[in-house]
Amino acid sequence: MDGRNGSAARTWGLADSRGTADLASQFGDRITALAVPLLAATELGASAFEVSLLRGLQTVAYLALGLQLGAWCDRLRTRPLLIGADLGRAAAFASVPVAAAFGTLTMTQLYAVVGVAGILTVVFQVAHRTYLPRLVEEHQLVAGNARLEANISVASVAGPSASGFLLQYLGGPAVLAVNALSFLWSAAWLGRIRAPEQPPPAPPGLPLRRRIGEGLRFVAEHPVLRVITASTTLVAAFQAFQLALAPLFLLHEIHLTPGAIGLVSTAGLTGSLAGAAVARRLGERWGALRTARFTAPWLALGYLLTPLTAPGWRLFCYPVGGFMSAYAVTVINILLVSYQQVETPAEMRGRVSASTRFLVYGFLPAGTLVAGIVAEAAGLYTALWTGSAGVAVAAALLVFARAFRRPEVQENG
Repeated sequence: MDGRNGSAARTWGLADSRGTADLASQFGDRITALAVPLLAATELGASAFEVSLLRGLQTVAYLALGLQLGAWCDRLRTRPLLIGADLGRAAAFASVPVAAAFGTLTMTQLYAVVGVAGILTVVFQVAHRTYLPRLVEEHQLVAGNARLEANISVASVAGPSASGFLLQYLGGPAVLAVNALSFLWSAAWLGRIRAPEQPPPAPPGLPLRRRIGEGLRFVAEHPVLRVITASTTLVAAFQAFQLALAPLFLLHEIHLTPGAIGLVSTAGLTGSLAGAAVARRLGERWGALRTARFTAPWLALGYLLTPLTAPGWRLFCYPVGGFMSAYAVTVINILLVSYQQVETPAEMRGRVSASTRFLVYGFLPAGTLVAGIVAEAAGLYTALWTGSAGVAVAAALLVFARAFRRPEVQENG
């Protein structure tokens, strides 16, 4: 390990600049996921369809920009992109409390803010996945991704809880003011990183469209990455389906306050902490693909518990199911993202990462919009059962895929 990578690798700890910046940005994302739908529902009277449309706008940018950004990230320095995305999101969310102070906040502005923030989130996420392999050596990728997932876990625990309590006691605009500050915090810490970054050079004169096509073709022709992408796409779509409706479900069907919604969300998502803590050891002992296969049923079972939630003792189904599904998602993500990074040539990692994210996140807007339509037509419980069934099908792809069983596949736990 050379001096550059040795210095850079240390930045991925929570106590170092990159880890702190990542934690702050993830915290902002988790606040947005809960605060914006609750703000729309409680203060602007949004319907289930309008709330699902807000969720869809957060991810629709992947369809428009995801592939192009992946090709660019293979040739550009990614730290300036990360800082710019944080600053842009801070400005977008800061406009909400300003508008609320003047009494001019509308659903139209929320749509615009979420749409702009969604575009910048695409920039951040694509550059984010490209940045890590440039800072650490190949054998450190699982540990590095585990640290990133741990950041997501901490943000997932703290974000919903803080969002719910702030919304209940200070109001929705105050939540998004905190959100804007979290992105400023992330940008400030990213600015402190001095580790050199040398992106691999792309072949000279290669057209953008051809570079994008190479990323898509690599995923389509790789037997394991093809299965991983298909399963992850289905999980993400039906997860978005459920997450679009969860705030309304807990608010109107279970009759929880925003603070209580934050609390039960926090209790469920602590499973991510457990998953991040054990993923590396499980991968080293059993292999990345085998561990993903054996963990997938817990993902399905966790989501199937969600629509069983009801007032009274069955309220515990929500946090228990959330714990199980978050644990499974975290373990699977850490190991399969690391597997993909190891299997992908260094000069193609941006394009391959963007290709998988294009497919995965490209279906999220459809998932959220269909969720709103199903909820208004058949009710929230029926919609949640539909989402749970979809996640179960996606988990089955990992369990029964032949590519995961072939002995010649070399796993990278």
